[in-house]
Amino acid sequence: MIALLVGLLGLALYVTVLWDGFQLIVLPRAVGPELRVSHPFFRATWALYVAIVRLLPPRLRDTPLACYGPASLILLIAIWALTLIVCFALMQWAVGSALTTPDRIVDFATELYFSGTTFFTLGLGDVTPRSDIARLLTVLEVGTGFGFLAAVIGYLPVLYQSFADRELMVALLAARAGSPPSAVVFLRQFGVAGHPSAAGDRLVEGERWIAALLGSLLSHGVLGYYRSQHRHHSWVGALTILLDTSALCIVGVRGVPPRAAHLAFEMGRHAVAELCTLYAVAPRPPRPDRLPAADLARLRAALAEAGVPFAEGEAAERRLAELRQQYEPYVNALATYLLMPLPGWLPPAASD
Repeated sequence: MIALLVGLLGLALYVTVLWDGFQLIVLPRAVGPELRVSHPFFRATWALYVAIVRLLPPRLRDTPLACYGPASLILLIAIWALTLIVCFALMQWAVGSALTTPDRIVDFATELYFSGTTFFTLGLGDVTPRSDIARLLTVLEVGTGFGFLAAVIGYLPVLYQSFADRELMVALLAARAGSPPSAVVFLRQFGVAGHPSAAGDRLVEGERWIAALLGSLLSHGVLGYYRSQHRHHSWVGALTILLDTSALCIVGVRGVPPRAAHLAFEMGRHAVAELCTLYAVAPRPPRPDRLPAADLARLRAALAEAGVPFAEGEAAERRLAELRQQYEPYVNALATYLLMPLPGWLPPAASD
């Protein structure tokens, strides 16, 4: 009876690891966060890691935080491999430890050793299976090891290509929206150049980037923990800038077509809601307010000076506040969870 339970435990762990690996590496979309073992793993280790990093001075936190994404993925892959090795050791023990060794002593440590050398296809030959079912398990483990290593090797380039594609818009905003970025700088450059309508084209690009971002994070949630190469930039910040700019253009910025802004805003609002669900964070409004009345007045003055004035009146202010309520609590929750500061509406010098 005990052998049967141990064998079933090994089989259950084997199926669980393969299912989780299949969803993370092979499946091109998320089935649902509640079905993934890796999601609670990342959330738990991130919470512990952040608690440790917070002990450091703020100026020293950026590099350790940047290490978490790659390190956690390597740790998860190692845990998968170790779990699979233990799974096959349990199943070999459950079928009677049908192994042959030079000293004829077979204990669970021998099972683990044989399972490890089989999984990594070392083929040392000092321990061999002697029953049909033990040989069957050995062949299954060799196949699993080959498949596991091939999947990991094939997965990493895909992951880093997704990261590179995501960073494209982040890098573009570094040039178009300043550093740290802001919606005012983003719009001002088109007004100063005399082509405010070009901002609509950039929002079309932003809509596509948001859709790609959402797809990549739903498929590869660990990418959310990967940080941008520039200290003052992040994917959360880029997403916020696009939403801020879209909100302003929807309310009314002279010369910028509102249609592109509506489409980018809807895509962004949908994305931030989905991502809060993915990372299991509750929306909460930013405190203090990102755009108090005094800063809104400065925003109007800055845009008017650049030739792209923002709509006047209480109706415009009320409409802008309504739009902000639809996304700011979500981006604030993501920024707080991932320790990625939200950008301001105004560049730092103008908001002081």
